[in-house]
Amino acid sequence: MAVTRTPRGKWIEEGLRALSAGGPEAVRIEVLAQALGVTKGGFYGYFRNRDALLTEMLDTWEYEVAEGVVAQVESGGGDARRRLVRLFALVAESTDGPVRGTTADIAIRDWARRDPAVAERLRRVDNRRMDYLRSLFSAICPDEEEVEVRCLIAVSVRLGNHFNAADNGTLGRAEVMRLISRRLLA
Repeated sequence: MAVTRTPRGKWIEEGLRALSAGGPEAVRIEVLAQALGVTKGGFYGYFRNRDALLTEMLDTWEYEVAEGVVAQVESGGGDARRRLVRLFALVAESTDGPVRGTTADIAIRDWARRDPAVAERLRRVDNRRMDYLRSLFSAICPDEEEVEVRCLIAVSVRLGNHFNAADNGTLGRAEVMRLISRRLLA
């Protein structure tokens, strides 16, 4: 009877969960194997070492939060406004996933403060996000300065919302986020 191997993607996903929970120091082969309910021997069938896993985790994150998101939004077609609506909805839905979730983004931002190679990846992802937003906002807003403002607000709200513990008066957080989206699309 053949032995079923834990898929490579599961190791990467679990590594991103560990990164989100405790930073790069928390990404340990033994801990990941335990979380997956397997022995660590299967790890070496896919990865040379821990550094190879960390690189693939970053590759996966970079693709998913940049090109993967763009491809998903673009696949739905429509004009720029409809694609922005779809992008905002997609981002709102992905706040706690292991790859596209906000906690992975925050963990990678923290890691980038200490690792120049990670900082370069983060800069590349942020630039790709901003370029895509510029392409969409510029189709509905002719003012270049306003486009830049809307792009920065959209990215900042996505990241900063995770850190904001304030109450929103009589409105719930979801309602405030809908109002922000509506304002950005005006």
